[in-house]
Amino acid sequence: MKTLLVPAAGMGSRYGGLKQMDPVGPHGEFILDYSVGAALAAGFSRVVFVIRKDIEKDFREIVGGRWENRTDVVYAFQRLDDIPAPFTVPEGRTKPWGTAHAVLAARDAVPGAFAVVNADDYYGAEALSLTGGFLDETAGDERAWCMVAYHLGNTLSKGCGVSRGVCTVGPDGMLESIVERLSLERGEDGVIRDGGDPFPDDTPVSMNMWGFKRRYVDLLQETFPRFLAEKGTLPKSEFQMPTEVARFLGAGEATVRVLRTASRWYGVTSREDRPAVVEFFKTLPRPWS
Repeated sequence: MKTLLVPAAGMGSRYGGLKQMDPVGPHGEFILDYSVGAALAAGFSRVVFVIRKDIEKDFREIVGGRWENRTDVVYAFQRLDDIPAPFTVPEGRTKPWGTAHAVLAARDAVPGAFAVVNADDYYGAEALSLTGGFLDETAGDERAWCMVAYHLGNTLSKGCGVSRGVCTVGPDGMLESIVERLSLERGEDGVIRDGGDPFPDDTPVSMNMWGFKRRYVDLLQETFPRFLAEKGTLPKSEFQMPTEVARFLGAGEATVRVLRTASRWYGVTSREDRPAVVEFFKTLPRPWS
């Protein structure tokens, strides 16, 4: 059984609201509806939504209910106080602990292979098909993970700079390193830069779409206490998937196959992105048709 894990507990601070519950499709569909539909078509048979407890009622009624009679749906809750002893939540902290912590929130719901997609990003049917195929082909190898890499030029926001994991890929197609660049945007001269550093349009970048085995969850449980000891008192520190993947790669704990796609990413980093996203989804069939 392959599981689709959808972290949907983010605050949406730059967007100005809960992006995961903003309808963009012609019949009121959400971005994550299209991701779930594509995953089911690619052979995934369970969906785990990671949400906050305070949005549970609305999320179940508005989002989850659409899928509960179509596949196995599980809800997991990302809570600030879901941290190991002897650590405690710093006073005044409201920001979630990050994407790797969202995976840990679902630790009881992912017994085997799983893919992770952001709730507010649409990766395309090809990306989910590639990931599902890889997980099937490497079944039984807990150290074999994958990542879908996009061309940087296909992932930019209209309204602001974006954070992307810039990847170094070896000649064998394996991920060698991933470095988070925090403010990538296209200048008036057409060149994409982060600060003064230029990047070609076809630079492979991570959009946080991963294929993992259960081993990844077990390793996160080992490294989360170290993160809390080092950065847990910082008000905006985050336990992030790419950072931990890089750590595990460096330690020889896993390998990551880079699955390349020329598909365009669609998402709503800022409100300026929404009109183009709405127009795009008019071209797709309903995700549950």
